[in-house]
Amino acid sequence: MKKIQLMALFSLVALLAGCGGGSSTTASVPTATTASVSGTVADGYLVGATVFLDKNRDFVLDTASEPYALTDANGAYTLMVDAADIGKYPVVALATTGVTKDTDSNDYVAESYLLCLPAASMVRTDSGVSGTVDTNFISPISTLVQERMAADPTLTLAQAVEQVRTELGLMVGANPLGNYLQGPHANTQLHTMAREMVALMMEQRAQIMNTDGTHVDPTQYRAMVRTMNSQMTGMMQNAADAAGLQSTFMNTMRNRIMSAFGKQ
Repeated sequence: MKKIQLMALFSLVALLAGCGGGSSTTASVPTATTASVSGTVADGYLVGATVFLDKNRDFVLDTASEPYALTDANGAYTLMVDAADIGKYPVVALATTGVTKDTDSNDYVAESYLLCLPAASMVRTDSGVSGTVDTNFISPISTLVQERMAADPTLTLAQAVEQVRTELGLMVGANPLGNYLQGPHANTQLHTMAREMVALMMEQRAQIMNTDGTHVDPTQYRAMVRTMNSQMTGMMQNAADAAGLQSTFMNTMRNRIMSAFGKQ
């Protein structure tokens, strides 16, 4: 009888193990973990800009599913995101008329506009990574890199950065994703170019989004940024020439953007 009982006990143990009853083989359901992603947003630093993880890549904040935050008085933001989402989705910053201030002018932006950070460049800042003024820096220049990758999904981040670096005539090792306002990547020409890009974005706001940014046309937005991408060398040369900031080049850019929109 004892032998039969032992055999029955062994059979029960084996059955439990096969079904995951043993502690070493039990399959646990993973729980979501959050991670902190901190950075800054600039043309000049932008105060009161809405920053969010754009999970469906439509440039519109979906408050029910996309983490978001507002930038502080220094243009800084912190997003709490699912750790598994880092590197998957781009980050978008929306500067809104009457809400967002640009520290270059210390005034509200004249028209709403969008800036982007490539997903692949996002750095988690709560896991032993030292955040700096260059970490997760969202700017018109990072937007060029992001939309270059969106136009050609075969490009790696390094390749897209190198293309932008080369076309802007930056030195080897210069970082187009770096903070051009301060720190080791400070660059007056890039800052001026960023201002020119934002001026063009604001001029074309009506072609891209409604006033409050609740509706954005991704196709039109990308057409505008692609046009800027194709003219980067000229933009950089224009930025280097203070007397040329309001030259015929800017009018040429406007015309080419409007042509990309099918308006001419």
